[in-house]
Amino acid sequence: MSQTATILEAGLSPAAGEERSDPAWAGVVSLALGVFGLVTAEFLPASILTPMAADLGISDGTAGQAVTATAVVGAIAAPTIAIFTRNFDRRLVLWGFSLALIVSSLLAALATNLTMLLAARIVLGIGLGGFWSMMAAIALRLVPMRLVPRAMSIIFTGVSLATVCAAPVGAYIGDLWGWRAAFWVAAALGAVTLLVQVTSVPCLPPQSAPSPKLLLDLLRRPSIRIGIVTVLLFVSGHFAGFTYVRPFLEKVPGFGIESISLILLAYGVGGFFGNLAGGFVIERSITAAVSLGTLLIAAMALALVAFGANDIVAAASVTLWGFAFGALPVAVQTWMVRAAPDHAESTGGLIVATFQVAIASGAVLGGLFVDGFGPLGAITYCAAATLASGLYVLASRRSIRE
Repeated sequence: MSQTATILEAGLSPAAGEERSDPAWAGVVSLALGVFGLVTAEFLPASILTPMAADLGISDGTAGQAVTATAVVGAIAAPTIAIFTRNFDRRLVLWGFSLALIVSSLLAALATNLTMLLAARIVLGIGLGGFWSMMAAIALRLVPMRLVPRAMSIIFTGVSLATVCAAPVGAYIGDLWGWRAAFWVAAALGAVTLLVQVTSVPCLPPQSAPSPKLLLDLLRRPSIRIGIVTVLLFVSGHFAGFTYVRPFLEKVPGFGIESISLILLAYGVGGFFGNLAGGFVIERSITAAVSLGTLLIAAMALALVAFGANDIVAAASVTLWGFAFGALPVAVQTWMVRAAPDHAESTGGLIVATFQVAIASGAVLGGLFVDGFGPLGAITYCAAATLASGLYVLASRRSIRE
């Protein structure tokens, strides 16, 4: 059965649910700009934390809660924003996310106390969580189904670039013109994004009626359940290991801070190319993309455990780890869209919430393993969890919609 037939059988009109024959690539690029701006703004406090805290008269630890506030609000917004905006044209909702980026950046740039800073980060969390939950659904309506993996790869290029560039560029701007200038730049980026979206994204009337009951109904679909379990395993493993990769690199191969910075940069660059490669593999097989990505992370984690004291092995393993992980978000988003094309927005909310739960659990478990077994403990858990994820996908491949 075709994807279009699946959508039409869900009760959508042909005009709303029919697959596009002409890809709107300019709209896809505007989504990449949107996620680049939102993720950049999310990471900014980490690169300007010290001067920001000093200027606001708060401790570094307190200032760091600005990042926590964004993550918590984003996790709540992801599964609920589609419900609260279900009667609005999705184009207008998308513009709202870019407007949230602009408003939050302006509030942060003008902040005179912790309350204003947290308010800014809460607004950003709403925009970030909402965007993450809806971007795959919007991409599904901008390009034909066969081109969705390519579109998602383009969109996630924005994530990769933000991951690589946000911290060093934010630190550079903060050092050159002050920490507030970094947020002014983020606001300007949001304005450019909004302009591009206004001129490139077509009218997208709401197609379905998201609700809490719908979220429960989606969990009854085998492919959705498999996707959630897969994400919980590999994301918790990845973040358990990567959260503590710096202590590992310091204590096992004994790298200095300059070398560690270069290795982490190589990790980010690897993720950028992994994202591009993932888009091409997904067009042929989602099962292959997810299983290869998770199993490659497991292999690199095992290499670090067994041979991590060797400088070359450690550096190469972390770089390839970045490459493998770079392909996985694209693969998972595409998987979930194909699993429920009739309710892509609600599915997006589920997967984003799952990511947040997995990130939190991974960080907690990683901390426990590090405290109990040293830096090798978290890397070992990463290997076990990602290996289990890859094997689970292979064992469940008959239930996954390619």
